[in-house]
Order: sequence, then C-alpha cells, then structure tokens
Amino acid sequence: MSVLVYTESEEGKLKKAALEVASYAKAVASQMGTTVTAVTFNVSDASELGNYGVDKVLNITNTSEFNAKIYADALKQAAEKEDAKVVIVSSSADSKYLAPLLAVGLNAGYASNVIEAPVSTSPFSVKRTAFTNKAFNFTEINTDVKVVGVSSNSFGLVENSGSATVEDFSPSLITSNTKVQSVDKATDKVSIADADIVVSGGRGLKGPENWGMIEELAEVLGAATACSKPVSDLGWRPHSEHVGQTGKPVASNLYIAIGISGAIQHLAGVNASKVKVVINTDPEAPFFKAADYGVVGDAFEVVPQLIEKLKEFKAQNA
Repeated sequence: MSVLVYTESEEGKLKKAALEVASYAKAVASQMGTTVTAVTFNVSDASELGNYGVDKVLNITNTSEFNAKIYADALKQAAEKEDAKVVIVSSSADSKYLAPLLAVGLNAGYASNVIEAPVSTSPFSVKRTAFTNKAFNFTEINTDVKVVGVSSNSFGLVENSGSATVEDFSPSLITSNTKVQSVDKATDKVSIADADIVVSGGRGLKGPENWGMIEELAEVLGAATACSKPVSDLGWRPHSEHVGQTGKPVASNLYIAIGISGAIQHLAGVNASKVKVVINTDPEAPFFKAADYGVVGDAFEVVPQLIEKLKEFKAQNA
C-alpha cells in the first residue's frame, strides 16, 4: 500500500505545485506508516521528487497533451497497481478537472481546497477552506479510497533527504471524446498558478500604456503579472491575466494590488493569498479592509519609488 500523488509537469519539467503535493503526500504517508509513489507524465527527469519524500515514480510516456478523462483513468490504474488508499492532487485547473473523474473511477470521496496535513488518518479528517476562503471546515472522508486536493501555497515545499526509483508505466489508454486543437501559452513569464508573488493592476492605471511599471515591479520581484476583470474586458491586458472569482484564483504568498478598488468578486478570488498589499488613491477602497498592508497614494508616484528601493536592496544583498 502506498500514498499516490499526481505530480504535474510542463514540457517535460516538474512544476512547483508537483513538489508541494509531493511534500504533502510524504506528510500523509508518515502518518500512515507507508511510502509515497508519484505519477508523472512524460517527465524527462523525475529524480528531484526524491528530495521531497517520494520513494517511487511511475512515469507514463504513452500519452501526450493533457486530457482530463485519459489522465484520470491512467491515475486510476496507477492507484490500483499500488493499492493506494489515498491519492493526492493539486488545486490547479487541470487537477480540478480530473479529480472528480478520478474519484468516480475509484469510488472515492474527494476533498478539495485542503490546507493542512490530515488532522487524523483514522478516521481520515482534513482541514479545508470554505465560503471563498472566509472560513474553514473539517471534512471526514469515510470511503475506502480518498482523493485529496491540496490548495496552492498552503502546505509549502518540505525537503526530505532520500531518493526515488523511476520506472516506466504504460496503462491502457481509453478513448476520449475531447481533443486539444491548440494551446496558447504566455512566454518568458512566471505563471500565475506557480507564482509565489503576483503583481496585479486595475483601472487605476488609466490605460495599457502605463503597464510598464507593473511589469518592471514584477520582474524585480520575480513575480507574475495579473489584472482585474474590467482591465481584461477593456482589452488592456490578456484574459489569461484576469484574476478573481470569475478569473484565475490566486493563492500566492504575496499579492500586490495596484489601482484595484476591490470588488467582492475580485476579493473572493485572491483572498487565499497569505499577504495582500494594496496601493490606491482612495482611502475608502474596499480592498483596504481585506489588505494586510495598505498604501494610500498615487501609483504613478509610489510604484516607481518602490521599484527603486527594491533594486537598491537587491544590489546591496546580492
């Protein structure tokens, strides 16, 4: 018996989320007194997973681009092969697509938005966020097999000295009625899903021509860039950068909102971020009530000074 973990990758390289769920799986396995088996798809070098508690890697190479139905069935076969009673996935868009399919295939209970290692494993109880991250609940999964979705940046990366054996695994692939026609990707940028820091701009920036300082601040911080819904609706920024309840959810360690008033839909989508910093000229902006730190001021004055100070700090501590 083993704890199974789905470790996501892109272009043959493991994502940061893969290392976090591996760390989480190790914590679960330690509580249960068992080992961790990771499943990868077309990863060129999965040995890094050994540093995060994985004992064995099943690398699947007989499938190509992500397909929720095919991946879920492949994971089901891996879980059955390893006699896994707990399957760990992330909270990425891909994992949220396949997790319910996987749970149905394994006749398993599924708990999403999990933020901590299990409170207990017998009975199996986990702490989750609820009401768009405004509250917590404790969910008990009573099925024989459990599927757990770990919230991004909630558990963190925990290194464990060890090594993982890697073996090829070729499950029988089912036929899917969906097919990927094309994929558009942002290049040379940190993805919002994997970012520890997100710098986001709103209509307070007055136009797309002023986005240079957002991108410069993000570059200095090694952050992803994002925007509010009105900004993407106006065509100032691509829809791929739209964050909030109706866009991409954000669970970064640091979220910097510049010129964003803080509509309830936006707040609901970024509330899982650990530290929120707001820069706005309006002291009554709703975002200030949700912020950990707030700066009342003109972004065109505050942000350039912030960039300058950060560059000075980095130069002194290089």
